[in-house]
Amino acid sequence: MASPLRQESVAPAWFVSLAFLGALYIAPFVLRLLAHIALCLRRPKDLRRSYGAWAVITGPTSGIGRSMALELARRGLNLVLVDLNDANLQEISKTIGSTHGVQTKTVVLDLSLVSTPQGDHAMARLRDTVEGLDVGVLVNNAGVAGPSARYIHEADVEVWVRMLRVNLWAVTELTSAVLPGMLERGRGAVLNMGSASSEAIPSFPLYTMYAATKRYVAQFSRSLYVEYRSKGIDVQCQAPFHVRTRIMSRLVDTSRFSMLVLLIALTPDTYARAAVRWIGHGPPLCAPNVRHQLLWSLAAVLPDRFHDWLRLHEHVRHRQLLRKESSTGRVHVPVI
Repeated sequence: MASPLRQESVAPAWFVSLAFLGALYIAPFVLRLLAHIALCLRRPKDLRRSYGAWAVITGPTSGIGRSMALELARRGLNLVLVDLNDANLQEISKTIGSTHGVQTKTVVLDLSLVSTPQGDHAMARLRDTVEGLDVGVLVNNAGVAGPSARYIHEADVEVWVRMLRVNLWAVTELTSAVLPGMLERGRGAVLNMGSASSEAIPSFPLYTMYAATKRYVAQFSRSLYVEYRSKGIDVQCQAPFHVRTRIMSRLVDTSRFSMLVLLIALTPDTYARAAVRWIGHGPPLCAPNVRHQLLWSLAAVLPDRFHDWLRLHEHVRHRQLLRKESSTGRVHVPVI
């Protein structure tokens, strides 16, 4: 007796259509991740040879800025260090000199006074300092993240103005201060520090002003990239997720997902190595670490409404805990 014919199963048309649409949806994220990995495998640029002998960096005395300054010095760049505290500047200057043997210059500049008479005087000193130097790299790292977890009506206008001056106006003024020399030499790189809070996540409630200023930095960088790339100047905005700085320690203390945050967070040194390696490589807006790029891709899959709900509930909880600390006299104003 002949065996019955095996009937080949054919997937229904609706299933094939959904599978095709799903593949189209995830393809951009997979391609972005593969492109990121390919860039990570590229040989890093010789920054001194490609751009110039000097780098200017703001906020180099702690956190990401300190690690970035040390990494740039390890790559052989002399440094102009810009910060508001002279004692801290002298300490990092001596550390860099003794560890890497490069030259350093320091400029005391309170970036919250930019566009004021006092700030104009300090900016003039900075321009005098970089005059005649072969400044090839500018790292706009300094930023203000406080006041933390507040509705916009709960802080004085002067507090928001301070944030605007540091996160927005200072980035603009310092960039305009070094660009003429880069144009004259036909080479240079500008690295502006953004944030995943304004790029990978659709909203960042109760940190609204911070995220808004970082969105300006991203758009500012993207437009400058288009304007100046044909003139030999690379402009990039890096938008990291969690890095273990003073700001992140506060978020970990108040988060219900503290173990997850610690798992995905990078040390400042780890981030700095990736960040400096990516100068001159990759798109004008990027997360230069594979872990952070994967998080960016995963965040894009989740619906905006879920992000909004999660961030609002988490940040309201931050607000409640910080207000409780404030009532006991423990006030925390994060600055990076």
